[in-house]
Amino acid sequence: MFIEDILRHRSVAIVGLAKNTGKTECLNYILRHVKDAGRRVALTSIGIDGESLDQVSQTPKPEIKVYEDMVFVTSEKHYREKRLIAEVMDISTEQTSLGRLVTARAVSPGKVLLSGPAKAESARRLIEGMRRHSVDTTIVDGALSRLSIGSPTVTDAMILATGAALSCNIPQLTRMTKYVYDRIRLPQVAPDLAERLAPIESGVWAVDKDGEVRDLGIPSIFMAAGHKERLFQYGNTLYVAGVVSDNFMRFLRQQKNAAELTLVIRDFTKMFATMEAYYAYLKKGGRVEVLHSSKLLAVCVNPLAPNGYRLDSDELREAIQTSLGVPAYDVRKMDFN
Repeated sequence: MFIEDILRHRSVAIVGLAKNTGKTECLNYILRHVKDAGRRVALTSIGIDGESLDQVSQTPKPEIKVYEDMVFVTSEKHYREKRLIAEVMDISTEQTSLGRLVTARAVSPGKVLLSGPAKAESARRLIEGMRRHSVDTTIVDGALSRLSIGSPTVTDAMILATGAALSCNIPQLTRMTKYVYDRIRLPQVAPDLAERLAPIESGVWAVDKDGEVRDLGIPSIFMAAGHKERLFQYGNTLYVAGVVSDNFMRFLRQQKNAAELTLVIRDFTKMFATMEAYYAYLKKGGRVEVLHSSKLLAVCVNPLAPNGYRLDSDELREAIQTSLGVPAYDVRKMDFN
């Protein structure tokens, strides 16, 4: 069961691949099953979560229930609107659009609307600060399609939420989920190379056959095509410090040396190319590696779409598990069994 896996990590992100894929249902299931585990759990969100009505589809949403002794982080505005008794542990100096962030401990169970830090870097600092509150595991609930919180530089592990809101066609839904999974499990470069590349924050760089990092003088992937003669002067391994676009992946696939190319990126969240462009590059023989690898604990599936269409839960779980080779759970169905 993935609950035990969650409690083995300092931080876990819950990432939804689309709105209404069951991310909040998954979070509530986790909170119900960790409340008596004997470990202190904290939770927060990137963006706003826990509202009773979806602001896009105007459909009812499950609210977030916090249990006694759990620590939660939310904005001043939503802390005042909580429906539970809590004691304030800290108020940050960091301002959000809804006020400062309040860290509090639940004295009684109840409902809360989460609105945490807006950026992944702020979430990382917040997680690190949880140690002083004797928190064992911090759960970060992500806003719509915010893969960034799944970055291994922010959280230690992640859970994916997918479902009929992404596609009502099971084969298509499985393919789309597998594309995210394939990026999560990208191979990691050697630790010494990762250490040397990590401080580089922008531009396109090369790694020569001796493992030396070379500055190509190309500040962005959008300028790479115009410097083709410079791009491969040190060999076939390139490091892109920022995001990788669809056009750049197509450009690499079209090169004569595509089969010998290795593209290195910071982590899977930096790959912004479509699955068509990504897989076409791999089909030509190209490789993608990362500085920081990610750990996926499980996939939660929601067979119900916002329009009322329902997929067969067992068929969906079986398709996901067979394709990805990781456990898939319908947490709502599990609670009724």
